[in-house]
Parts: sequence; C-alpha cells; structure tokens
Amino acid sequence: MNAETPLLQAEPDAPRERFRIRPRALVRGPWTARRIRNVVLGLATLASLLGAIYWLLIASDRYVSHANVVVQRTQLPGGGPDFGGLLSGFSSSGARSDQMLLRDHLLSHDMLRKLDAKLHLRQHYSDWHRDPLSRLWSATTPIEPFEDYFQNRVRIDYDDYDGVLEISAEAFDPVTAREIVTEMLREGEAFMNESDHKLAQAQVDFLEGEVARMSERNQRARQAVIAFQNREGLVSPEDTLRSVAGIITQLQARKSALQTQMATMQSYLVPDHPDVVSMRQQIAAIDAQIASEREQATAPSNGALNRTTEKFQRLQQEAAFTQAMYQTTLAALEKGRIDAARTVKKISILQSPTTPEISEQPRRAYNTLVFTLVAFLLAGIGLLLVSIVRDHFD
Repeated sequence: MNAETPLLQAEPDAPRERFRIRPRALVRGPWTARRIRNVVLGLATLASLLGAIYWLLIASDRYVSHANVVVQRTQLPGGGPDFGGLLSGFSSSGARSDQMLLRDHLLSHDMLRKLDAKLHLRQHYSDWHRDPLSRLWSATTPIEPFEDYFQNRVRIDYDDYDGVLEISAEAFDPVTAREIVTEMLREGEAFMNESDHKLAQAQVDFLEGEVARMSERNQRARQAVIAFQNREGLVSPEDTLRSVAGIITQLQARKSALQTQMATMQSYLVPDHPDVVSMRQQIAAIDAQIASEREQATAPSNGALNRTTEKFQRLQQEAAFTQAMYQTTLAALEKGRIDAARTVKKISILQSPTTPEISEQPRRAYNTLVFTLVAFLLAGIGLLLVSIVRDHFD
C-alpha cells in the first residue's frame, strides 16, 4: 500500500502538466519567424497598395492660386499739410506690423464668413463628386470645423528678407482658387483702410473739439486785451512808457544845459541877480517835472506805467500764445481731414492672383512614396519588436 500511494497521488497532476501553456511554444508554435515576417510585410504591402490607389486614382485634384503683395502707406511730409506734396503723392513700404496685421485678418473668422457669403465656399468644398477624404463632409458644416478645414486650404507666409506677403489658396477648380485670393486681397485692403480711416476720423473729431476750444480761448484773450486798454485808457502802455522815458531824457538834457549856463552867469554876476534867480527857478521846475514823470513811470502804487505795462504784456503774450495754438490746431485739423479722406494704405500686388492650369495638390507620386516608406518603416519596427520578444523568451 505504501508503494502504491505515490502513484495515486501523481495521477491528478498528469493532466495539468499536459495542458500547461508555455510562452516559448506560443512564440515558436504556429507563429514562426518566417510567418510573422510574411504577415507584417504583407500588411505593409497592402497598405502601400491602398495608399497608391488613393493618391494616384481616387484623390481629387486641387488647384492652387498664388499672389505676392506688399502693404504700402501713403504719407505727407512734414508736420503740416502740403497740398503740392499731396498732389504728387508720397509712398513708402509698409512696416512688418502692417504685413502681420493683414495676414492675421486674412486668416480671421470674419474673413472666412465674408468669403463664404460671396463665393459659397462650403458648397464648393463639400461637392460630393470629390473624394471623401479631401472634401468637406457637408455644406451645412458649422463655421468652427469649416474654419479648421479652410485653414488647411489657405497658406500665407511672410518673407522677412523681401518684406513680401505670399498668399496661396486651394480649391477644386482654378477659377474658385483665383477668386478666393482676389477676394481676400480686396477685403484685406478695405479692412486696412477702414481701420486707419476710423483712427483718422477719431483724430478729426478730437481736433474739431480742440479748434472750437482754442478759438474760444483766443477770443477771450483778445477781449481781455481790449478791456484792459479801455479800462486804463491806453492803447499801448509800452509806447507810453517809452514816451515818458524819452521826456525824462530830454528834461535831463535841458537841465544840464541850464546848469552849465547858470554856472557861466555866476562867474560874473552876483547870486541875487534876476537872471541867475530866473535860471535857478527854471532848473527847479525841470527837477519837479522829472520827479513827476519818474513817479508816473515807476512808483510803489499799482497805477505806475511799469506795472501797467507788465500786465499788458502778459495779456498780449496770452493772446499771442492762444493765437499760435489756434493756428496750429487748425493746420492739424486740415491734415487730419485729408488723412481721413484719402487712401492711407495700399496693397501693391507684385504677383496678381494666378489662374492655375495644372493641379499642384495632391502631390501624388510624392505622397505615394512617403506613404509606402512610412508603411514599411512601421513594418520594420514591428518586426524588430517581435525579434526582441523572441530573444527574451529564448
């Protein structure tokens, strides 16, 4: 009994050992290295054939229209309006900021809505005659996914070296492709000028208010000068002060002459002689007149001519300043009105939108080659992974 016991205990383990799954058997069983390689390469070949069939036979032709443009800004020389310069025209190349602003607008949501409204782009791109992989799924596609689709059909590049904006658009027929680029340029130029015109009009509105304010201020300053003249009874206190100074100079010269004459008379006449006394009285009268004139010109009181002249000069300076400001504001207003009325920015077309005669997209041979290379590259990576797994189990 003791000898048979090990045999009885080993019987239940026999079926379990028979049906155990071994990883090496799984790898080396029906899926041999040759068979795995053939399957992977077959899948890569099948994918390459399907890709070649699509790119060479099924993919719809897409025509690309190109245009090269540069934004130019017309400018007036100097600070004020120059009508001769305006007639001859002044132009300079637009800055990079203008080019980037135009690019952003051409790719904007608003531009897409305008193009769709005028050219019915959703109907064009959703034509069921085109292959399903390159066309839009439906003419009623919402604007958001349509915008993503359109971004893949339009390309706008900026050449930093030449400062040129390169625009290209794809469509299923040449005419539509050219119309897309043409309409984009037309709407882009209108947008650039509209934005500048709004800014210029805002400046004009501001300058009109400033002109009215400066005109009123200038009028008040001139009225203040007239009121001061009427109140003081002087047309020009400066001229009056100069006249008083001239009188004092004349009186002093007369006094000097009389003093010289009196000194001569005293040399041979007694001090009480009538002529000497008369001469002395004339000199005293001249001194009194000089003192009176000096008191009128300069005195501690506010009514002195020098103070009156200083007040008058301040009023005149204020009037002259407001007059100059008024003239400057008027000149700026005229220039602003000219800027608001003329074309501020111009899109100069270096290459007009082309009408393609052959389809540039898709690049059938290139896409087929790339797709085939990628398929076999993935197949090679798959075979490498299988080989690593087999080596691990070995």
